[in-house]
Amino acid sequence: MDYCVIPSYEGYKLMHYISFVSLQEKTDEYGQEVFMASEMTNGIGEEERTTMEMLAILSRDGFEKLMKENELDATVTLGPGMAPVLTIGGYPGITVRAGYDEDGMPFGICFGGLRGMEPKLIEVAYGFEQPTMIRRPPA
Repeated sequence: MDYCVIPSYEGYKLMHYISFVSLQEKTDEYGQEVFMASEMTNGIGEEERTTMEMLAILSRDGFEKLMKENELDATVTLGPGMAPVLTIGGYPGITVRAGYDEDGMPFGICFGGLRGMEPKLIEVAYGFEQPTMIRRPPA
């Protein structure tokens, strides 16, 4: 599979990415239709703005409040179920392997925290990962 790295900074617009992929003749492979449709919009509308404000309130009054009131360094959940909460609120998270199901498929646990807690989350995840030594090389 071919990978390419495109610099990301504020000066780049969606059309730059669309043009880059088009030049690489990969438009079918990368599904340009979604990007082209997005480029045709006029940006964030009132509905999206309202949704973003509601999500910010839910993050502040939900996850942040839970963490602060209980003086938690991290939260932990089995599997990726917490990832959307962390992503929507802009919170850091790290997932490490926790075991294997009866079919041999790996599953993980997700540690999450408040903004700025990345070093603590790495410490917690490492503290779980090292003594368990669950990870197996791929077969």
